[in-house]
This record gives sequence, C-alpha cells and structure tokens, in this order.
Amino acid sequence: MSHEQVLKRKLLAVFAHPDDESFICGGTLAKYAAEGVEITLVSATKGDMGRRMGNPPYLNRETMAAAREQELREACDCLGIGRLIFFGLRDKTVEFADEELLIGRIEALIREVEPDVVLTFHERYGGHPDHCAIGKAATEAFRRSADKGALFFITFGDALKHPEHFGYTAKDVVRVDVQAHNAAKLAAFRAHRCQTEIDEWVWQPDKAALSRFGKYEYFLKGDVNAPLRASDNLF
Repeated sequence: MSHEQVLKRKLLAVFAHPDDESFICGGTLAKYAAEGVEITLVSATKGDMGRRMGNPPYLNRETMAAAREQELREACDCLGIGRLIFFGLRDKTVEFADEELLIGRIEALIREVEPDVVLTFHERYGGHPDHCAIGKAATEAFRRSADKGALFFITFGDALKHPEHFGYTAKDVVRVDVQAHNAAKLAAFRAHRCQTEIDEWVWQPDKAALSRFGKYEYFLKGDVNAPLRASDNLF
C-alpha cells in the first residue's frame, strides 16, 4: 500500500434525492474533492416525484427519474464526486422502506468505504420525510459499524449560525468556508436544470448568481463524544 493510499481521506454522503448534495452542501463537497478527498454519494431515490418539471415543463412522471439521474451525474462531475450509488427507492416513500434492510445497506457501505466522515440528514430536522428517514437509517448504520470517523448532519443555509435557537452551542457546529468553491456549487445547481429553471437568480450572470450564496455551510456534529475537531473542518 502506497503512502498516498494510507493518507487518502474519504467522505460518504447519504442523501435522499438528486440535488440534496448540491443545494445543501455543494460548496463543501467541492472543497474537499478539490483537496483530494475521495467522495461517495448515495441518493436513496431518483427524485421521480419532484414537483418541478422544468420551465416551461418538459418532463412528466415517466421521464422524470431518468432526467434527474442524468442531472445528478452531471452535478457530481461539477463537484468532483467520484462515486454515485442509487438505492432505487421510490421518491416520497423512504419512510416506508424496510428500515432494517436500509440500515443494513448503509452499514455494509460504511464497512466497505471506511469513510473518515459520514454526512447525512438529521432524523428530526431534515425538513422532508425522505430526508428524515434516510438520516435516521444512516445514523443507526454509522453507530453500528463505524470503528473510526465522524458523523455530521447537513443543515439548511445559515440556520446554525445561531445554534442556540435549536438547543445547541457553537461547539456542536462546524462551519466550513466554501467561498472559493461556490462557482462549482453554482455549476452543480445549473446541472439540476429541471429543478432550477424556475429560479431566475440561478441563471443570472455568474457574479449576480454567486452573490446569492453564503460564505459558509454549517454542519451539526452527530456524535457528542467524538474527538474534538477544528470548528472549520470536517476532517
């Protein structure tokens, strides 16, 4: 085994839909990919029940899944995500999947990948039933299987700029500076064309569109007993 392999850092992201990775934490994924981190992304569904069909609409229920799969592959290229796995669950039904089977699939993946960092949704603060369900399963899988590494929950926008509103403190939060990687995040937004065409700001000139992104993305530590890490780095 080479010295480089020994030092290779790995991140596993377990999300529910195509676009979760770009819209919520695209800057962070691009940052770590640019630093050489090996990233594996799970999308539990292909987003086939999404309400946005393009603007003007050009998709329907039959064509949505294939289109969103292709868009996610393009977004992964924009962000530098090397491996993409679909679990094949139906959109809006993750909460009804066999929980033990779902936990088992994620657990097996954690054992295979041996990630230093696992990202997923918080089971209560996910904001969507699919998000909460995949987050709950991934959290349990991490607790069963991870001999190393750390679990973090992705959060929306700058909600955790003031973590005390949610009963947390600053030491529970990691704030990642993504300013240098927002261009890759914007490219990923645009790759998810059918979901973003209705948002005029995404398609404004780059400078105007980029001004809509924050400087930081925030993550909630998933293990209060984990070793202390820097407040600005997931690794």
